[in-house]
Amino acid sequence: MKKNILNILLAAGFITGSLTSCTKKLDLLPTNDITAANVYSSAAGYKQAFAKVYGSYALTGNTGPAGNGDVQGIDEGTSDFVRLYWNAQELSTDEAICAWGDPGVPDLHNMNWSASNPILTGLYYRSYYQITLCNDFINQSSDANLTSRGITGASADSIRTYRAEARFLRAYQYAVVMDLFGNVPFVTEKDALGSILPPQIKRADLFNYITGELKSIESSLALARQNQYGRADQGAEWALLARLYLNAGVYTGTNKYDSAIIYSSKVIGAGYTLIPNYNQLMLADNNQNTSEFILTVNYDGLKTQGYGGTTFLTHSPVGGSMTALTYGIGGGWSGNRATKALISLFPDPNGTGDKRAQFYTSGQNLDISSITTFTDGYAVTKFRNVTRSGSLGQSLDFSDIDFPIFRLAEMYLVYAEAVASGGTGGSSTLALQYVNLLRTRAQTTALSSLTAQDVLNERGRELYWEGFRRTDLIRFNQFVEGTYLWPWKGGIQTGTSVASFRKVYPIPAADISSNTNLVQNTGY
Repeated sequence: MKKNILNILLAAGFITGSLTSCTKKLDLLPTNDITAANVYSSAAGYKQAFAKVYGSYALTGNTGPAGNGDVQGIDEGTSDFVRLYWNAQELSTDEAICAWGDPGVPDLHNMNWSASNPILTGLYYRSYYQITLCNDFINQSSDANLTSRGITGASADSIRTYRAEARFLRAYQYAVVMDLFGNVPFVTEKDALGSILPPQIKRADLFNYITGELKSIESSLALARQNQYGRADQGAEWALLARLYLNAGVYTGTNKYDSAIIYSSKVIGAGYTLIPNYNQLMLADNNQNTSEFILTVNYDGLKTQGYGGTTFLTHSPVGGSMTALTYGIGGGWSGNRATKALISLFPDPNGTGDKRAQFYTSGQNLDISSITTFTDGYAVTKFRNVTRSGSLGQSLDFSDIDFPIFRLAEMYLVYAEAVASGGTGGSSTLALQYVNLLRTRAQTTALSSLTAQDVLNERGRELYWEGFRRTDLIRFNQFVEGTYLWPWKGGIQTGTSVASFRKVYPIPAADISSNTNLVQNTGY
């Protein structure tokens, strides 16, 4: 990886004008203009630049799945945000293991990654690329710039809403790098592109910045459930705050469960509802799940073609005796599957006792003797590129499934854990009720009492393979410790503890060497 933060800052200013339609639900047109003066000369140009801000979550470049990637130095097919984030959050845990020997992939489950790991480096630069796009749009959409360009009235008001959403997306990406990498480089729209070597901000200070930023934009965002599908609103802002406050003890050393209760309650009270069938959450037409989904990364098999996101999550877990067409794909990639630690959370692997158990077992071994053998480990069938009616997605090669960043079920679990962990202002009766709503949907037995560990287990059943597990295990002191082991943890078949410094990933060596303001995380 030869691209550092400074290079990204320099490059982003020239590429924000080369735009693509965000998704099937955010239908915006591309432009070939390549300078800020041209791009931002009209309200239409602002809308197109805004599409790039959102589009960078689902797309890897401006020309397709290979050829001109946003992030250089990594195979473009692996450079999608969701794919990179999923690898970091899932492959390092008990929920997933991969048969591939691709550079950087085996190191994640073995928990022996270095500062040169290409997956982690790619994720770091993808997040900062998206932060840079946000910074540029936020700067260009200031009131002063709108006035100087003669943009007034309803058009200016729309752009101000876009600006608030860009600030939300920047806050979300800063939350990602804070969680993964700890003390990280920090730049905002006030720093001219490429003008400085970004200073390093402490994790606790970044937490305070993010939470303050989210609260400051609340009145500028659309009301909860009132924005266009796939765009941020107040519900997304509250959901991110609830998630951050649940993890505040990790980030700052001080628990903030009371605040987690407040903001999860705001989401729950905003009118979201669970869809009736858990098994329809991750299908090709899951854009119908608007009652439960709070914010999504939108994918379209014809318009957002790439090898990341839910294309990765539908293809990589299919192999062995599995029939690819059953999952709406032309062929499987024989890569990711579950360890028996995930399977053990359920009464059985076939969904009889809990409908959320979506595993393929025929010809698959529960125990993993060989990591590189796909048939060792049960396959996960949660993501299927077929519709509710059973029709295939638009493409057998690329997925139509949207990926939820936030959904109501998580907020029920945030509330329950915060109460069970000692937070005040909530109700233990209500916490139990929320968890049992999820269990009722899953057609499994209700719980009669609730501990924090019960909630962690429920998170495993409800949210598996959705990018939560590493963060959850760290919060419960079960990630690096020897008190909880899973197959091949630390590179040992029966599992082993690893050094505590692995609770944060290393800042990429390329950025350490190019920015004298940065200090590497301990242990790397």
